[in-house]
Amino acid sequence: MNQPTAMNDLLAFQRQTEALSSIAERLGWDQETVMPRGATEQRSEEMAAIAAVLHDRRTDPRIGEWLDAARPETARESRIVELIARDHARACAIPAALATELARQTSLSQGIWAEARANDAPEAFLPALDSILVLTQDAANALVDAGFGGGDPYDALLDDYEPGATQADLAALFDSMRPRLVALREDVLGAGNPPAELQGRFPQESQLRLARACATAFGYDWTRGRLDLAVHPFSSGRWQDSRITTRVVETEPFNCIYSTIHEVGHSSYELGIDSDHAFTPLGRGVSMGVHESQSRIYENQIGRGRAFTGWLHGRMSDMMGGLSVADADQFYRTVNRVAPGHIRTEADEVQYNLHIMMRFDLERDLIAGRLSTDDLVEAWNARFLRDFGIAVDRPANGVLQDVHWAVGLFGYFPTYALGNVYAGCLNAALRGAVPDLDDSLAQGDAEPAVEWLRENLQRHGGLYEPRTLIEQATGAPVTAAPLLDYLEDKFAGIYAL
Repeated sequence: MNQPTAMNDLLAFQRQTEALSSIAERLGWDQETVMPRGATEQRSEEMAAIAAVLHDRRTDPRIGEWLDAARPETARESRIVELIARDHARACAIPAALATELARQTSLSQGIWAEARANDAPEAFLPALDSILVLTQDAANALVDAGFGGGDPYDALLDDYEPGATQADLAALFDSMRPRLVALREDVLGAGNPPAELQGRFPQESQLRLARACATAFGYDWTRGRLDLAVHPFSSGRWQDSRITTRVVETEPFNCIYSTIHEVGHSSYELGIDSDHAFTPLGRGVSMGVHESQSRIYENQIGRGRAFTGWLHGRMSDMMGGLSVADADQFYRTVNRVAPGHIRTEADEVQYNLHIMMRFDLERDLIAGRLSTDDLVEAWNARFLRDFGIAVDRPANGVLQDVHWAVGLFGYFPTYALGNVYAGCLNAALRGAVPDLDDSLAQGDAEPAVEWLRENLQRHGGLYEPRTLIEQATGAPVTAAPLLDYLEDKFAGIYAL
């Protein structure tokens, strides 16, 4: 086999695999948004079938032959070959029957979780979760046997979401962050005179109209996306089709608004990748930590900043016919109100990472066999009371609140906190590069921030390893200091500390 032919054949084969993977992702979007509830079993078979096809392609022995014969001529081609080789080795490590069964069971479990959550019935979900846990442990052990994870099953899973990260490194990072986060929370909650809560009922259509206005303010490309409702907000898709979802609670409009902005961050990353990378491994976000850096900087450092909330206050007042919070300064404080709460996705910036650290520890214990699903509810409730000082009032506000374990995403949770760390680094660099950014944000125009992020990070897709990408974008090493400094400065101002 000659070298040019091998490279061309490898790229052509990968192009079809990427297209089929995108179709599978679209099926998942459909299941979580508009699929009829009665179609769950059929969809699980469809997902299992396409997972089997994808596994067959990713383990095709010709890939190994092409990889051996191919001689990349550019740095871009070398990176594509590296990523295909990595995916091929991971796929070959997991038996086809196991990959197919995982796809089937996670598709079924998603519907079981949604119904259990709606009914506050963990006993209806835990047997399904136990099946997924066993399958995931089998997959992790298979990866370890193939040399992934340095002998640690959790690290083997984590590598799928954040290549190069280890639980030891993340645990050390989180341990270094925790004291300052806890101290800041104690100072804030002990300061007195908390911001007022937003009062009233906000109709669903009004919230969605405002959510669309916010997405537009962040440059969301409606010709390549759409907004739908889901039980748990998410984004889905890439290249020319990346969709977002949100959810609506009529008494809590910030839930809808900031879930939308968060998902726009994810979607903008996918839509911002250079079109030359489409249908290659470079044509998607390089890691979930980097992905979360985009969603979190859109949502928090930009979306919850004083400049943008000033614009949001005016738009929301106009659309809702007035607000219980009278002026833009009070609105800014209300948006950033720190209060004890159960729900991760609704947590303020001060406490959000503490929610992630708890989940990180619990899922490590689950994968290692130190914690069983039978004891998970009790373990969750005890840990939550210890970390947050309030008891879990109902399962939907506890162990049932997140969809991740239901769909087998063990190793995903820590990337949220890592994404916050990356976002802190990016925000410091962004503010230095665009000093008049707040002037635009005050007019409801986030385009200068979006353009900087697109140019310095998003367009590269998977071209660089995660930390390399962040360090190139910021010109500085990755540390938690910029995030923690930002949080302490921001909330000292809000709470007059």
